[in-house]
Amino acid sequence: MRVVLLGTGAADGWPNPFCRCASCQAQRAAGVRRASTSALVDGTLLLDLGPDTARQAERLGEPLDGVRRVLVTHSHPDHWAPSALLWQQWSMTAGPVEVLGPAEVVEQARHWVGPDSPVRLTELAAGDVLERDGTTVRALAAEHEVACLLYELTTSDGARLLYGTDTGPLPAATVEALAGVRLDLLLLEQTFGALAEHGTGHLDLTTFPCTLAALRAAGAVHPATRVVAVHLSHHNPPEPELAARLAAWGAEPGRDGQVLLVGASADSQPAQERAPVGGPASSAQRTLVLGGARSGKSHRAEALLAAEPRVDYVATGPGAAIDPEWRARVALHQARRPAGWRTHETTDLEPLLRSPGPPLLVDCLTLWLAEVLERADAWQRWDAAAEAAVRTRVDGLRAAWAASPRRVVGVSNEVGSGVVPATLSGRVFRDELGRLNAAVAAASERVELVVAGLALTLRGGPAAGPGRGAEPSEGRST
Repeated sequence: MRVVLLGTGAADGWPNPFCRCASCQAQRAAGVRRASTSALVDGTLLLDLGPDTARQAERLGEPLDGVRRVLVTHSHPDHWAPSALLWQQWSMTAGPVEVLGPAEVVEQARHWVGPDSPVRLTELAAGDVLERDGTTVRALAAEHEVACLLYELTTSDGARLLYGTDTGPLPAATVEALAGVRLDLLLLEQTFGALAEHGTGHLDLTTFPCTLAALRAAGAVHPATRVVAVHLSHHNPPEPELAARLAAWGAEPGRDGQVLLVGASADSQPAQERAPVGGPASSAQRTLVLGGARSGKSHRAEALLAAEPRVDYVATGPGAAIDPEWRARVALHQARRPAGWRTHETTDLEPLLRSPGPPLLVDCLTLWLAEVLERADAWQRWDAAAEAAVRTRVDGLRAAWAASPRRVVGVSNEVGSGVVPATLSGRVFRDELGRLNAAVAAASERVELVVAGLALTLRGGPAAGPGRGAEPSEGRST
């Protein structure tokens, strides 16, 4: 299967021609522009036909005279511009074409199709399956403001594609229908980026990884599936940051003109264009995320694992036993954990680290150390016995961290950059946390420092992009 991305932008493209926000300006500076999302499959099947599609195909040198099927997801004008059917009818070389889509799409097309037109119209609904020229098409339900379909395509050589735009988190029936399908390519919309409060039938950087997690749990997305984000808008961060954020989930941003070969066709694809293998991030086995209070470090750590179907979340704090303000913090953390995450409230980290299981998120090592100091009675005295007890626990944690068979992400505070504490206990805590962070960082393949909601890579490759920006009401004061 040969798939050409004719467009990868949202309705207003990216950059938006009327906008000078930081994201749009960064895209202009990089010379990267995106038209409305559509794709051409094997030169014969068009996925969506928006106002930009035909001109984009011409600019990219991808002729449309061989197109025999047009699958339209829904009637919104960035996906369906039926006036283009006139151009097809005026052609002197194009053959007959079939337009397929929801009822409203078909009805709109009738106004542009004459009685002698070679255009055939076919109405589709979720659950419909048909075969055309060796390709099987299955229509699936989307979560959108109007009747909208997603399309699963299977070519004669067994290559499978899911075209997933426009939609919010997938309906349960769609996820169930895709169970065990084992996609080769997933084109999944990601419209709203960092804007989570949009209230629309679209995905953002919070719901996109959750959708991937659901598809992974269903067996539709597997380590060899190429996941490409489309329908991108300026609500996303500048592309280098977006690419790094998506990479943590085993995905990549699509580019206009990008050619994707899947199935048997992939054998002829240049190595640099082939799908990355290894699932989310081909990730570091151990990652330490550092940052100051309210820096966004907990959000960043959670985001790294957001596309995993299951996660063991270890909360090392004292739960709800402190005061109302702390209980409110804990409640916020609990509310934002996905349903597939299992919570362990404990400071006994070594058994969890050494046992096999799903990825482990430890939030946070700062509170773990506070408990260790408490048990060593180090707050009141710092003598050889207390020091030995603390160092023994830190050495044990480091060894378990280094030997863990799981993927592990840990969170810890960076507290050594401010004033020197006025009390002995404060100085001991600062010093021992610095030593703990250094020990765990030495045993980690990846280390990030989150500052003002942006993650800087200290070890493990290029900058990993932003976490979710810190907000006064979010995250523990760790």
